[in-house]
Amino acid sequence: MKHADPLAAQVQHRLDHLTKPQGALGRLESLALQIALWQGTERPQLREPQLVVFAADHGLAAQGVSAYPQAVTAQMVANMRAGGAAVSVLARQHGLALTVVDCGVAAELSPEPAAPAAGRARLVVAKARAGTEDSSLGPAMSLAECDAALAHGAALVQSLPGNVLLLGEMGISNTSAAALLMARLTGLPLTACVGRGTGLADAALAHKHRVLARVLERHATVREPRAALAALGGLEIATMAGAVMQAWQQRRLVVVDGFITTAAVAVAAELVEGGALQVGRGCVFAHASAENGHARWLSLLGARPLLDLGLRLGEGSGAALAWPLLVSAVRLLDEMASFSEAGVDTATDGPA
Repeated sequence: MKHADPLAAQVQHRLDHLTKPQGALGRLESLALQIALWQGTERPQLREPQLVVFAADHGLAAQGVSAYPQAVTAQMVANMRAGGAAVSVLARQHGLALTVVDCGVAAELSPEPAAPAAGRARLVVAKARAGTEDSSLGPAMSLAECDAALAHGAALVQSLPGNVLLLGEMGISNTSAAALLMARLTGLPLTACVGRGTGLADAALAHKHRVLARVLERHATVREPRAALAALGGLEIATMAGAVMQAWQQRRLVVVDGFITTAAVAVAAELVEGGALQVGRGCVFAHASAENGHARWLSLLGARPLLDLGLRLGEGSGAALAWPLLVSAVRLLDEMASFSEAGVDTATDGPA
């Protein structure tokens, strides 16, 4: 493959001359090229990856759109802090620093005075408010609160070390907020956007559809992306969007998890000039979740996920599972020998 960009051509030349048939490492080669271009170097490095779980509650939960009660959000934050959640296990396994951000949990959460023990998540409190309002009755939050959440996300990323941000989230009813944003930003019908979330049965799913249709109708005139984010929620999505925009500005690679984190990236792309271009350059999409609408949204964003495991957990679990693939892609580009370095003959019709 020929590239007009000199750096792209340089990286592709190296990939083509490593001790393997051209393209034999498949998606790992395009992944290595993407990371190299985003970092602006032939030999990219992944430093101090930060897995951040953004947590918040949604007033819309009062309408019965989730299989779980709202109290589970705070309970799962406690579980992550204790090291017992799925994302906790995966973060330990892959050596990922884990931070949970209270973006708007409807409970008082206190950070520990000292650094958490190994294997436990650090808690950061960055509340614009304690949970959103019920978006079926009015805006989920004010524009000022939305702006505060965006600013909290940017400030958080500025405070973190490293050059990779892995996104996760936790919030009962946040698949509803993500589906509403998908419908509003893409113009697709709700039937293409709404899924079972935490595992709703058919009757409960039909109820969820009816509630979300009412929400969209109530906010039918709200079209501008920032106003739509404020009207539809949620606080964790807004904080994530701010974090993504800051990460792009600092050229940190963003590893996107599932449906809700994709909503945050899509919002960020609407809010930052040239964002649509940066989605494909600065984000690696970890997996296609089982949530209805996610694969379609990825396609609209021009994103090709690394994994398809039927996941629908959230928390950043898919991002953590995909992380070793990024490490492998970068190390292969950096450490593999070329044909000339290894003294290996090239194919007769191989690279010149």
